[in-house]
Amino acid sequence: MALALGPAAPAAAQDTFAGKTVTVSVGFGPGGGYDLYARVLARHLGRHLPGHPTVVVSNMPGAASIRATNYIANVAPKDGTALGIVAQSVAEEQLLGVAGVSYDVARLAWIGRVAPNVEVAYVWHAAAVTTLDDLRSTEGTFAGTGPSSSIYPRLLNTIAGMKWKVIAGYNTTSAAHLAMQRREVDGATSSLNTLKTTQRDWLDNSLIRILVQFALKRSGDLAQVPAVVELAKTPEDRDVLAFYANSGTVGRAVIAPPGMPAERVALLRAAFNATMNDAEFRAEIATTRLELEPMPGVELQALVEAATRVSSTVLARARAARAE
Repeated sequence: MALALGPAAPAAAQDTFAGKTVTVSVGFGPGGGYDLYARVLARHLGRHLPGHPTVVVSNMPGAASIRATNYIANVAPKDGTALGIVAQSVAEEQLLGVAGVSYDVARLAWIGRVAPNVEVAYVWHAAAVTTLDDLRSTEGTFAGTGPSSSIYPRLLNTIAGMKWKVIAGYNTTSAAHLAMQRREVDGATSSLNTLKTTQRDWLDNSLIRILVQFALKRSGDLAQVPAVVELAKTPEDRDVLAFYANSGTVGRAVIAPPGMPAERVALLRAAFNATMNDAEFRAEIATTRLELEPMPGVELQALVEAATRVSSTVLARARAARAE
């Protein structure tokens, strides 16, 4: 009997997802960066899950990913067939008490990160503002694409004595870029990866000047551009800036529902790690010019949980910046 039962456990493990469909819920509509990462991942993840399930992407836009995160946290099945790729700022939204949040990021299972997502601010080459120092004496206008795009300008005006002026009303990054080219505004903000994939000629031909990267440390690609935390004057200032910049480190990450058995979480994390090292996956990432800097789920989980331990003083200042 012992000999007969011995091979059964490995065989069962190999069939965990056999005949099933794994759904990756994306917190935004089709065509954006999160959606693109999800679709590339979905084309390769199934090969590394036991039973080789079909992996599909389902777009669930709404409230800047809050809808999708709530679904993963409260409704989705807890058997490993439901994954999510949601906004990197979901921890911030929870801590700031944003309406509609009904999830706890520390209880979610963080499966792994495909890449960080560094946001940058830049100006058109013909703008009068050419450096961050210029913004201390000259007002610079920036296209606002939503509430979050004005948080850093407000913080830097207060913390670093700058003169950012956000011009609201641009609904997309494309609209902001067009306004910048038309000289309606001096500059805009978006992710470095967006610039690399959609505006490569701007970088290659020096048509824009990147002033600051909203990150905890300088990216290797932007070694000469200061990280936003470098502009702090006091430790508390730095903590406030780091609170927002931390989301860039979380980046394009995969989550799963809370309350899953530990062995199922470990299985998903192992499959994710194997996908990150898959030659076909890496080739497609290179072809699409997406960033790739994976972080294992255990490390990512610790990062997110640490991000929730924020002092009441820092949270009060962060809330004030968002509320203005």
